[in-house]
Amino acid sequence: MADTESSGAVRGVYIASPEGDTGKSTIALGLLTMLGASTARVGVFRPIARSSSETDYILELMIDHTTADTTYDQSLGVTYDEVHADPDAALAEIVRRYHEVAAQCDAVVVIGSDYTDVASPSELGFNARIAVNLGLPVLLALRGSERTPDEIAQLADLCRSELSTHRAHLAGIVANRCDPDALDEVIGRLATDDVPAWALPEVPLLVAPTMDELLTAVDGELYSGDPELLQREALRVMVGGMTAEHILERLTEAVVVIAPADRSEVLLALVNAHEADGFPSLAGIVMNGGLEPHPMIAKLIAGLQPRLPILTTELGTFDTASVAANTRGRVAVGSQRKVDTALAVVEQHIKAEDILGRLDVAMPSVVTPQMFEYRLIDRARADRRHIVLPEGGDDRILRAAGRLLQRQVADLTILGDETAVTRRAGELGVDLSAATVLDPTSSEYFDDFVAEYAELRKHKGMTPEKAREVMADISYFGTMMVHKGIADGMVSGAAHTTAHTIRPSFEIVKTREGVSTVSSIFLMCLADRVLAYGDCAVVPDPTAEQLADIAVSSAQTASMFGIEPRVAMLSYSTGDSGSGADVEKVREATELVRDRAPDLLVEGPIQYDAAIDPSVAKSKLPDSDVAGQATVFVFPDLNTGNNTYKAVQRSAGAVAVGPVLQGLKKPVNDLSRGALVQDIVNTVAITAIQAQGADQ
Repeated sequence: MADTESSGAVRGVYIASPEGDTGKSTIALGLLTMLGASTARVGVFRPIARSSSETDYILELMIDHTTADTTYDQSLGVTYDEVHADPDAALAEIVRRYHEVAAQCDAVVVIGSDYTDVASPSELGFNARIAVNLGLPVLLALRGSERTPDEIAQLADLCRSELSTHRAHLAGIVANRCDPDALDEVIGRLATDDVPAWALPEVPLLVAPTMDELLTAVDGELYSGDPELLQREALRVMVGGMTAEHILERLTEAVVVIAPADRSEVLLALVNAHEADGFPSLAGIVMNGGLEPHPMIAKLIAGLQPRLPILTTELGTFDTASVAANTRGRVAVGSQRKVDTALAVVEQHIKAEDILGRLDVAMPSVVTPQMFEYRLIDRARADRRHIVLPEGGDDRILRAAGRLLQRQVADLTILGDETAVTRRAGELGVDLSAATVLDPTSSEYFDDFVAEYAELRKHKGMTPEKAREVMADISYFGTMMVHKGIADGMVSGAAHTTAHTIRPSFEIVKTREGVSTVSSIFLMCLADRVLAYGDCAVVPDPTAEQLADIAVSSAQTASMFGIEPRVAMLSYSTGDSGSGADVEKVREATELVRDRAPDLLVEGPIQYDAAIDPSVAKSKLPDSDVAGQATVFVFPDLNTGNNTYKAVQRSAGAVAVGPVLQGLKKPVNDLSRGALVQDIVNTVAITAIQAQGADQ
């Protein structure tokens, strides 16, 4: 259970609205993420369920982003039917179930009803009654879509009156889905001395249906194409009722085109346009009327092997177009692009300290993995750096780049064939317009890089001809970008070995002054704290001098990420209790660390239990400033370090962030070839923070 510096009272907020389609899920998602960065156990509660038989997709999404150990069923209150049958009994049940959730949380985000039932003027009032009975302030969500600032203000006044009637405390107002050009005017009309207001812009992507949602809506089937691309959003619906050339003139990015399968020329034109340079990347094609292409056209399409999703439906043209135009996309579990977009919108328009200050959220004395990851992103974004990603042919890199750009974490250069990279990104629904896509061999930098590398390695017999071959390698080219100051750091390794990533940095970037060893640490995010483990990835059997290098570098890296360094030089022996070559190596390394960094708290040799457990430390090293409270653990060799970090990761459920390379003049970091998209995002953020530290 997490301890906080508060009195123990559960904090929270009730998000209420006077109507549907306000985008409460966007606001709630942003709030959950902000709270997760400052509060250890954040839960969610839905007082009135959409349905007793169908999954509430908003609650399902929010549960996926909570940090408290609460389940979907625990987080539900009552149904609409129960509210209609006996409002007072329903309210009592809501209060009871809420407190069961709150008992397991430090903060709770409560998401009010959605007006999916027949909306009535009293529904906001009932939500206000719930908020009062839960003892929570109300954050009022208003829909700005198709409303002027005056109309939004009039609606806000009506809601203020309704909330006041029920004695609900209004903590703030968020007008969502507003005209992007009228945000300041909306805020000016809504804010008062007592109640702050924020405005979020209308973002078409957040309400755009995915091809998968359209597939369900038209009761269709996937005729051909990459099933993974069904997750792409269709930003526009177009009926292909004209000739092929006129359809081609009207294509836009992420459009879905409806046309019957017997329009062979249209079908072929669309399939080829999607693949051709100079044409937008389509979201998909819907073949209506229950028809399939002529066998020869089908054979031709099969031979082209298009990745573009092509759907079939029995509906006619009018019905298909009507259904498609009225299908609203959901921000739900699995719609990662929408989730990233929603978070980016909230982060860019609402400052966490402003809104959390209204909720009286206590700062915890623990650091959870979610808090650590949020702070990484926040620090990287605060002083944005330029990171190069060499592996532009990997879908994970492209998806991670999309997230990083949306949330403005870093400026990016992606290496690869520009046409292939941008087209694949378009198919994946990833917007790379804010990134630079660079083909190394055709880049304006190439000849300069070749000359620079030949000069750097001439003592090794490097010639300009050989240097041209080497510099065509994406890892070498990306590393040279860092060396020349064009990029601040590099992240690679999703599709290449560690050696392929690190070797160029040894040759080009080289080590910092006073450091002769490139090593690594893992930032181990446990349930209540973050520890640093080094070296677990690079140096197989370090000497005493290398161990000292690793310890000093690890302490510096830990400090960079907010970990107060107390260094444990690990061994199978503690203090003077053992002897032998391995123990002496650690003892010698400890003395070297003390000589090189006299202000650094370091203890060694010391066993892991004495380093981390205060009770063991009290009996083995009672006078040590490190024993029992170490934060940086330096392992005697790679075998011990690598196995220990994996054992803790798997057995204790720790989140291992890294490896983070250290000792280089400029940051270059390696990814696991099994890296997930979130791992890549975290590593880029870490690299950006290292670049900030290098400049300082």
